[in-house]
Amino acid sequence: MKEIPKGLESLNDSGYYLWKYIPSVPLAIIFAILFLAITGLHIKKLFDSRTWYCIWFIIGGLMEVAGFIARCVANYNTGKLIPYVIQNLLLLLPPVLFAATVYMVLGRIIRHVNGEIYSLVPVKWMTFIFVMGDLLSFVVQGGGAGLMVIGDAEKTERGEKMIVGGLLIQVVVFGFFCVTAVVFHLRYNRHSVAAAAYGGRGGMAEGWKKLLFMLYGVSGLIMARSLFRVAEFAMGEDGYLLANEWPLYVFDSVLMLAVMGAFWMWHPNLLVREGGRERVRSQVSLEETELSSGTGLKDRGYLGP
Repeated sequence: MKEIPKGLESLNDSGYYLWKYIPSVPLAIIFAILFLAITGLHIKKLFDSRTWYCIWFIIGGLMEVAGFIARCVANYNTGKLIPYVIQNLLLLLPPVLFAATVYMVLGRIIRHVNGEIYSLVPVKWMTFIFVMGDLLSFVVQGGGAGLMVIGDAEKTERGEKMIVGGLLIQVVVFGFFCVTAVVFHLRYNRHSVAAAAYGGRGGMAEGWKKLLFMLYGVSGLIMARSLFRVAEFAMGEDGYLLANEWPLYVFDSVLMLAVMGAFWMWHPNLLVREGGRERVRSQVSLEETELSSGTGLKDRGYLGP
């Protein structure tokens, strides 16, 4: 362990240090404000678009805010267990909720373009399979974080191993998800007939593609963050990544802020808006066909039998 910083307190004066540094209040305040702002934007978009399944992004954002507030409190209470536990859990787990939302969006994209036959995983099972894997990761990481704060060296080491295991589960599940998304995209684009069914008139193609590329981007960010966390806990509590504060912000907080920003900018409400526009276009097209043939006028009583 590096030299103990001045002012750092041990847990209940036991000689065991929860923290390896004194958490920065200014940094925690800045990121709490940033996450609060982007979460507020997500709340507004949620109610505007009624895409209720995206509520997990909001819960994850609020967890980030609470986690950074706990870090502020911990600055003055480095020897107290509760602030450490709260910030540890609330900053560790939100990406699991972000990932769950990403899984749900892919299924909706595939249904939106009638591309079920091109999916590697049956769409009706897609959300269940990936979210269950995500939930397993969530439970294992949460259990590991709980063991780490007991203050016993043996349980702390076991907790670190559990967190690494939970993160590896998340990486494997997320990797399979990325393969599923790419395979669908390639198969769908290879079949011009299927692509023309929605993209031929140019109305539907752009929105779902933008959304799919957004999923690629946020998936890459979440994967990078998960790999960082694997390395962090694999190195142990005295390793460089856990013993210094800056890696948490650079390789976790900044990446998750970017995930929330990208998801807000290219939001799944693109599918809601496009679905509405397509229904209007279909109705107009039907009416134009009826009018050109005279059928519609007869049906409406404007022409005789």
